[in-house]
Amino acid sequence: MIDYLKNIKFPDKDSHKGKNGRLLIVGGSKLFHAASLWSLKVASRIVDLVHYSSVEENNAIVQKLKEEFRDGIIVPRTELDEYIKEDDCILIGPGMVRTEISNDKAQMSNQIQSLKDIEKIKDEGLQTYYLTKYLLQKYPHKKWVIDAGALQMLDLDDIPNNAILTPHRQEFSKLIAKIPKSKDQISNKFQNPNNKKPKDTPDGGPDSIGDSSGVEESVMRFVKQYHCTVLLKGEKDIIASSEKIEIIGGGNAGMTKGGTGDVLAGLVAALYCQNESFTASVAASYINKKAGDALFEKMGYWFNASDLAEQIPKTMKMLRI
Repeated sequence: MIDYLKNIKFPDKDSHKGKNGRLLIVGGSKLFHAASLWSLKVASRIVDLVHYSSVEENNAIVQKLKEEFRDGIIVPRTELDEYIKEDDCILIGPGMVRTEISNDKAQMSNQIQSLKDIEKIKDEGLQTYYLTKYLLQKYPHKKWVIDAGALQMLDLDDIPNNAILTPHRQEFSKLIAKIPKSKDQISNKFQNPNNKKPKDTPDGGPDSIGDSSGVEESVMRFVKQYHCTVLLKGEKDIIASSEKIEIIGGGNAGMTKGGTGDVLAGLVAALYCQNESFTASVAASYINKKAGDALFEKMGYWFNASDLAEQIPKTMKMLRI
């Protein structure tokens, strides 16, 4: 672990604004206001610039919080192309809603030619699907962190090389279920005992993808198939790329509260701006759990996502990152 933390890049003494990371966060919805704001809060402590793009309601909220977001820019979703080109990494998904995609809705793809076309879609879940698809397909060579709503609406063939996916176990089980039958030589080796359908457990717990003995193999097979990095969240986080795997323990039950995953996603994306995907994921998992443990020492289980976002920079200082 020490090696991963040592590899995290520090700002150079002679660096200028923007040189130490530029992150774009695409997230939020009318239903989930706070999720992407927690990602934003932690990321803005780490990188030089955070660009934030959400629905109009959330953009207005962030605008009011400008005193805490001095180096950020609010980006209308119709202008995302301009900022994606210049930013180091894009986090997509925190607070974005999902929906069921029927065949007729999926056929709308040929009607989606621009971000303005996506903006006109009234169904927010459908908008999540097409915005995610449009951006991942148009910018496959950018650094991507795919989380929450975008992850749940993801078409597997759209996963860019070297993207970081941040599922909990239930979400990962559903990703496995999307593997097409034409790739049965891969999918039928995943650990899903007795071919059971993934359970909709509230916490995405162990029942989602079988016992822990098969989870690591499942994750490794997935990342090799789709050339990505997976940070599988749980009591013990599993981080895997096509060549490496790490298990990160620690944390506590206070971290099951809503929003803590959004904090982690913001931390991962901020570190990914200036580091490679596996190092960023392992370091973020470790820092996040250490921050949760520090809060437990002070507050017991009675802390929330905002407390965690505030604690992370302090923990990074303690770890001398």
